[in-house]
Amino acid sequence: MCGICGEVRFDGQDADRDAVRRMLPAIASRGPDGNGVNAIGPACFGHQRLSIIDLSDRAAQPMVDSGTGVSLVFNGAIYNYPALRDELIALGHSFHSSGDTEVILRGFLQWGEGVVARLSGMFAFALFDPRSKSLLLARDRVGIKPLYLSRRGQRLRFASNPQALLAAGDVDTSLDPVALHNQFMLHASVPAPRTVLNGVRKLQPGHWLRIDARGDEQLQRYWHPHTKPAAARSDEEWVEATRDALRLAVKRRLDIADVPVGVLLSGGLDSSVLVALLAEAGATGLQTFTVGFDDQPEERGDEFEYSDMVAERYGTVHHKFRVPNDALLSRLPEAVAAMAEPMVAQDAVAFYLLSEQVAQNVKVVQSGQGADEVFAGYFWYPEMHEATDEADVPRFANRYLDRDHAEWCRMIDPRYHVPNDVTSAHIETVLNGFSDGEYLNRVLAMDVTSLIVDDPVKRVDNMTMAFGLEARVPFLDHELIELALGMPAHLKLASGGKGVLKQVSRGIVPDAVIDRSKAYFPVPALKFIRGPLLDFMRDTLNSQVSRERGLFQRQFVDILLDQPDEHFTRLQGSKLWHIALLELWLQQHIR
Repeated sequence: MCGICGEVRFDGQDADRDAVRRMLPAIASRGPDGNGVNAIGPACFGHQRLSIIDLSDRAAQPMVDSGTGVSLVFNGAIYNYPALRDELIALGHSFHSSGDTEVILRGFLQWGEGVVARLSGMFAFALFDPRSKSLLLARDRVGIKPLYLSRRGQRLRFASNPQALLAAGDVDTSLDPVALHNQFMLHASVPAPRTVLNGVRKLQPGHWLRIDARGDEQLQRYWHPHTKPAAARSDEEWVEATRDALRLAVKRRLDIADVPVGVLLSGGLDSSVLVALLAEAGATGLQTFTVGFDDQPEERGDEFEYSDMVAERYGTVHHKFRVPNDALLSRLPEAVAAMAEPMVAQDAVAFYLLSEQVAQNVKVVQSGQGADEVFAGYFWYPEMHEATDEADVPRFANRYLDRDHAEWCRMIDPRYHVPNDVTSAHIETVLNGFSDGEYLNRVLAMDVTSLIVDDPVKRVDNMTMAFGLEARVPFLDHELIELALGMPAHLKLASGGKGVLKQVSRGIVPDAVIDRSKAYFPVPALKFIRGPLLDFMRDTLNSQVSRERGLFQRQFVDILLDQPDEHFTRLQGSKLWHIALLELWLQQHIR
């Protein structure tokens, strides 16, 4: 896990080394253990290192092959690298390090772009081949690792976050109207390649991009999961297959690390089963971490009761942190500053504050993120599944989108209006790309390849890497996803959602955790906005810079400020928080 950045030119000029050096501070938190810059004519790469696998200097980056001059910067973890390394050695390759970085480099020398589909794990990397003067960019199947791009003519820059691209300079910071529509319809999930800034794009998950010496681009999708089962199974066989796949996913993320691994234990089913399976896999001295917040009259602010049960059962070294509302407010701006893109989920700030504490104890944690999307744990999934009399798009949109297109038009200044509901059009395109199988499985396939990439997945990466903490997400193992997408919907929807996962957990997780009602990471102060937090949002939206930007129509803003507890999205998000968060993010990053 690291931070990467770089510049490649396609006009015969040398890359701007100073621009790359300006990017490094913006990705420094992702890799506090060292840094490096390497320039080879038209290419210059920068790297901030977080030492997890092969802690020696032999694994330092940028990594350059002495024979060919091929150079690589890589962020992530490749869980099958030992097997790939053995295969490459059998093919005649020699290795100078013992980690996963060199496996990618030598894999490219052997298989070219074909190396990408052979990798199992989370990754984003850039590889420059001076022989052909071409650049290869690649991103893992579900976009766990980010890769942002900024292209101006015959120059391309890339980085692990947009802040680094902005630091390098010469970025178009005008707002993308289509991305603004996505931002407010998909609770701040802007599907790749867009971001809210016209001059910043991101590589799509499950894709690689090759740019040749002339600057011509070739974008290739290398992973497209199926939504129909490859073989018939009984219900019992599906449960056993899920148990085996999850065990393997957890063990992969435990074994491939040269440092201790902890768990972000929320008190819910997903993280609790990870603790149980890690204990089963032989993890010793396991550390678990839980955060809680102040209660509000409408909602409790912690789930310590449940996380305590799991920690006690497995004898973990358990850490609990409680964040009072005044601390939440004082730390809110820095949490927003750490966001690569504006994110409205309440638990983004929670993850930020928790990660700060966790990073003082371990460098790697496993997280239960993604289980609800893979195994249909949220309340809207059964509603969609049962709405068989509706067409595909309204069947999804009526239960998921934050607002309708007409409200978006009343909220956003007319300068940024789009002529139609571009978000629903995107949903239709993606769903049509998964044309086989049950409707629910097609929705889940869209979730794991598009929507969660830019909501919970990005949230966990950003907030943990703000403190140099690597988060691993077993539920987003691509083989587990492929299994789950072919599973009959009724198995996932049983028992109020995640039925098959509850069966896997029975006997190894306390029944009280399994049978409790579905809960969401509670940060009540960001849902029921009042007091100093309301004053903060009012100041943000009424500031001179906000009024000069004029992104939101004032009448709409005033209604939300007057009645903050009266306006919620379909998924119970605060509409006031949604607009205040975007305005704050823009003020911090582009003024």
